[in-house]
Amino acid sequence: MLSGIKQKAIVGKDGKIELSATELAEGTIVEVIVLVESSSEEDETTYLFKSETNKKHLLKALENVEKGNLIYVDLDEYEKNYL
Repeated sequence: MLSGIKQKAIVGKDGKIELSATELAEGTIVEVIVLVESSSEEDETTYLFKSETNKKHLLKALENVEKGNLIYVDLDEYEKNYL
């Protein structure tokens, strides 16, 4: 069985990263994956606007919202009927 531990850490001198996992027994073999947060995070809209196709889809969606062209879905009702 696979389980996970999520922690934030700060890279120290010489690239050293220290983690503390007291819930793991000494000698436990683990695999470590390091995910790095971008220093200049870009919001999703800005990212999507970089593609002309995505930009057209987003602008069309905004236009539909402004015109009231919306479809409402009752998720509970949908689950009862289709899942």
